[in-house]
Amino acid sequence: MTTDFSSSLRMVSQDPGAAKPDPILTTSNVRRSFGGLVAVDVDHLEVQRGVITALIGPNGAGKTTFFNLLTNFDQPDAGTRVFEGRDLSGIPAHKVANLGMVRTFQLTKSLSRMTVIDNMRLGATSQEGEKLGKALLPFTWKRQEAEVTARADELLERFNLSHMREEFAGTLSGGQRKLLEMARALMVQPTMVMLDEPMAGVNPALKQSLLDHVKGLREQGMTVLFVEHDMDMVQEISDWVVVMAEGRIIAEGPPESIANNQAVIDAYLGAHHDSALDLGVE
Repeated sequence: MTTDFSSSLRMVSQDPGAAKPDPILTTSNVRRSFGGLVAVDVDHLEVQRGVITALIGPNGAGKTTFFNLLTNFDQPDAGTRVFEGRDLSGIPAHKVANLGMVRTFQLTKSLSRMTVIDNMRLGATSQEGEKLGKALLPFTWKRQEAEVTARADELLERFNLSHMREEFAGTLSGGQRKLLEMARALMVQPTMVMLDEPMAGVNPALKQSLLDHVKGLREQGMTVLFVEHDMDMVQEISDWVVVMAEGRIIAEGPPESIANNQAVIDAYLGAHHDSALDLGVE
C-alpha cells in the first residue's frame, strides 16, 4: 500500500503564503538586496512537515538566494525565519545544520583530496575527537569514531557508493558526487533536507537513482525542500510546488494545479499566454 504524503495539504489554500497545518519552517517579510537590486522579497512562506516541496521559477527569480537565506549561508536585510519553533536569526550556518536542517549545493562541495569515507566522517556532528583537549586522548573518542564510521558505511551502502569507499572523492563522477553529498548530509540525522538543483549535471543513468533517494527521505519521515529546473522531476516527486518570480512568491499548490496557473504561465512565458505550462502534466 502506498502512502499519500500530500494528504496533509488537501485543504490548504493555493494562495501565495498559505498557512499549512503543521509547518516545520516559516518565513515572514524576508528581504535581500544587492545594491539597487531586490533579489528576494518574500512576504510569507510555510513549508509543510513530512512532504516534498519544490521551489521553482525562471532564471533570476531569486531561488538560490532565498535558499541561502533559509539556511543562513547568507543573511537577510530584514525578516524572520523560524525552524521547528526556533528563530534562526544570527545562528551560524553550521549550527543550523546541528538543529536538523541540512543542505546540499548545486555545485558539489566534496573534499576531492580526501577519501569518500573520510568525507562521510566529516559530516557527523559533535565529535569528541575534534575538541582540542581530547584530540591527544584517543581512548576518549575511539568508540564514537567507530560508531560514526559504521553509520557512514551504512549510508554508503544505501547510496551504492561502498565500492568507492577508499577512493578520493575527486575521482567520482558528477552524479556520484551528488549521491555522496546527499549521503554526507544524512550523517547529521536531519529532520529537513534542502537540495539545490539535485539533478544538475547528473547523467540519465543516475537520475532515477537520485529521484528514488529523494523519495526515500520523505518515506523516512524527513521534510524535503528542493530547487529544481527539471520539470519532470518536479512532477514526479513533489507533493507541493512553490513558484518564485522576481524575488517574490507568486503561486503555490500541488503540481497539477501549478501548470495551469496564469501567474506562473506569465512568469515563464510572458504575459498574454493562455496555454498551460509544460510540467509533464497530462
